[in-house]
This record gives sequence, structure tokens and C-alpha cells, in this order.
Amino acid sequence: QVQLVESGGGLVQAGGSLRLSCAASGRTFSVYAMGWFRQAPGKEREFVAAISVSGGSTYYADSVKGRFTISRDNAKNTVFLQMNSLKPEDTAVYSCAATRAWNIVQVSTYAYWGQGTQVTVSS
Repeated sequence: QVQLVESGGGLVQAGGSLRLSCAASGRTFSVYAMGWFRQAPGKEREFVAAISVSGGSTYYADSVKGRFTISRDNAKNTVFLQMNSLKPEDTAVYSCAATRAWNIVQVSTYAYWGQGTQVTVSS
């Protein structure tokens, strides 16, 4: 089992930046693909970004492409989400998740989830 803890959320003005971190403990972090997801009030959880086990492949939702960057440091058991040019519509609870499945852009394939961190972007 993998335990995930997110940090780095907060309140930022539109156009600003935040960097989210997700620290993993438990089983070997480097065997899991990692993803970031978000859920706004009254909406379903949606895919934001994902990264392969090695970090060699990354995937992004169209809504964040060019603004967000996912990365990982397997030596530190941590995955990051750098968020630039933030917009009010990016406001949500952001959660990281781990999977050993091949389809890493789908919410349902993720077995392990963190508690989430709130990101609020003011206009």
C-alpha cells in the first residue's frame, strides 16, 4: 500500500503560480505511475496530469496544457505539479494518486489517493 500526502495549496491571484507536492510512503514509489486530479464544488473529479513510472512520459488535460507541469523525483518519493498562469476556473481540491495500471489518464484506474490540498485562484 502507498500513503500519499499533498502540500503546497493555497490562495493565489489569477496569473500567479503554485507548486504542489505529493510525498509518498509505504511500498516502492518508483513502481507507480502518478497522477494529479482536481474536484471543484458541485463537479466530478477530473484528470489534470499524469506521469509514467520513469518520468519519461507525461500527459495533461487540455485545460492545463502549456500552463501546468508534472514531474517526479523517485529518489525523494515525491511528485510535483507546477501550476503557472493560474485562472479562477483552476480553483479546486487537488489530489495526487498512484496506479500500476497502464491507463494513467483515467480516474478509475488509480488505487491510492491522498487527502487533497485546496487551491483557490481569485480574479
